[in-house]
Amino acid sequence: MIWKLLQAIYDTSVPIPSEPEILEPALDDIAYFRVAPQVYQLLKQQERLDSLPAAYRNRLKNKYDETVRSNLYIHYENERILQAFEASEIPVIPLKGVRFAMKYFGHIGARGTSDIDLLLKKSDMKRAEACIRQLGFTNEEKTIRAHFHRSFSKPLAGTPHSLTVELHWGLLMEGTSRYSIAPFWHEAVPLKPYKQVMELSEYHLFYMICLHGWKHGLNSPKYLIDIVQLLEVSGDRISFDRLLQDASIHRTYKRIASTLSIVYRQFPYLEARKPLKLSKRRGNWWDYDTVRGKKKNTITRYTRFLQYQWLDFDSPSHGLAASVHYLESLVLFRKGVKTNDQTYV
Repeated sequence: MIWKLLQAIYDTSVPIPSEPEILEPALDDIAYFRVAPQVYQLLKQQERLDSLPAAYRNRLKNKYDETVRSNLYIHYENERILQAFEASEIPVIPLKGVRFAMKYFGHIGARGTSDIDLLLKKSDMKRAEACIRQLGFTNEEKTIRAHFHRSFSKPLAGTPHSLTVELHWGLLMEGTSRYSIAPFWHEAVPLKPYKQVMELSEYHLFYMICLHGWKHGLNSPKYLIDIVQLLEVSGDRISFDRLLQDASIHRTYKRIASTLSIVYRQFPYLEARKPLKLSKRRGNWWDYDTVRGKKKNTITRYTRFLQYQWLDFDSPSHGLAASVHYLESLVLFRKGVKTNDQTYV
């Protein structure tokens, strides 16, 4: 039921549903996937919060307020890290996170985040890790072979939780594509008032967000919302022709095509907003009920896994490399070791 509400939010010609039989399961889904802040902020921006009954509106606001408090702390820690990198003259690009929420959703609490993701040049990783450790992020997660980031965390005082910083030097597992991170750096723009801190161009941000959603198997509506929100804010300046041409060269075409096919299937209004011209739509076995956890050990789930693990790769060798990475992650998972590559384990 969440899709009826989300489709009404983005397609303003559709009224916000008010029936309890629609809203109650929709709010359950929103809580399950922790996307209340996005829903609340989008309705607030559109001045349509009053379309919801007060009880449902208050449930969204409570989660939104919690996210504001959490994101304020994460923003504080994020700025401390950026200032440390600035002082050490280490170029860095923040990925997603609180700044993404502020710029593309309009408020610091409009999109929940639980960690800090930063893109660095591989040659600067040693210095960056030293900076992170000096700031208290001394717990290092296990990194699997050919991975593209390292994770460091520190405990949050007075809570059982930790805050994690992920230092990325790439966006995809090695051996699974032909893309280069260099153009992402070349087209990045300065993030004032810093000199060493940059932000991705709108085009490369969209490319990254699509790959990020695919990497997680689009296993939450939040990944689809991110993509739709970017299209709403920056769609007129993002070239699908360039994206699909680059993806073909980088051998990420099927991943991008699969991701966008699924997004456009869930948000059909996008066809009029920004037409998607693909020779073949993909992602046919993506199923919301399976993602939601209502279907377990089904043929659909395993078919989607095979599609994700094999058919979404432009080259058999890239699919094979991804399978090797998956098996390594599965072994670590069985041993109780947490990694950031366990979408389907």
